[in-house]
Amino acid sequence: MEAQSLPAALALVAGGGAGLSSENRAALGVSLPLLQRDYRFERVWFWGCIQGVRGTYYIAEGLGPDRAAPRSRLYSLNCLDWSLLTPATKEMVAQAEQLKGRFQGDPSFEYHVAEINKEAAERLFESGTEPVIKEEARLIATIEEIDRAVGIVPRGAFVKTPLGSVHENRHFEGLSLAEAKKLSSYFHFTKPVNLKNKTLLEKANLDPSTDFLDSLEHDIPKGSWSVQLEKGGTVVVLRSLLWLGLTFYHVPLTKQYGYIYFGTGEKNLDLPFML
Repeated sequence: MEAQSLPAALALVAGGGAGLSSENRAALGVSLPLLQRDYRFERVWFWGCIQGVRGTYYIAEGLGPDRAAPRSRLYSLNCLDWSLLTPATKEMVAQAEQLKGRFQGDPSFEYHVAEINKEAAERLFESGTEPVIKEEARLIATIEEIDRAVGIVPRGAFVKTPLGSVHENRHFEGLSLAEAKKLSSYFHFTKPVNLKNKTLLEKANLDPSTDFLDSLEHDIPKGSWSVQLEKGGTVVVLRSLLWLGLTFYHVPLTKQYGYIYFGTGEKNLDLPFML
């Protein structure tokens, strides 16, 4: 969610129990503007935090003019000192999927793959890679996976130019209350996968400038999103049941929206059996 509107946004998602201490909110209020200045980001989003056994990772994302371009991600252990994370790779994501259990909260902590998956350890050894994964690499992969799976925006909030770049829609004034309660009104803010599988008849009804992303209505498993009205019906809140801790909010008929993650960084693999 937008760093400038963080205090107000945290109040809107507090219904699920997510929040920050007053000390951390004050620290973020000081460090995030400095982060934007020092790295020359156009915008800074506070992504959320992943809670480990011995510490917590606070995550921020820096954005440039093209909102669809890869984002710069940073983490902090105290909300003041930030470290830049390297971009996620396919190998990194694949290795992180082998790891189970809680984060430790120590970026230098090493996971020994042989203790978790012997076959994966043998493949790493044969490729000349040491069968050890640092927690920092797992952190990078987990953030990437969560963003791909449940990082969402309202329909019409962004537009795609004929040149392919994506920008904020200055004419977006928010969804109506009726539209805001529909899953089809929200898009995954990542490279589309299901859009190319639509028929020509379905594509004929789409606006290529705004409908260039995948909507939530066809997410698998079906029922992986909870849609609720809060604050007396003035705020629409979506919570992911696949990545517990991901909360999205939107105030209908306004430009106020965003998502934040407060969780352990573990995927809810039992969800198909819970629905």
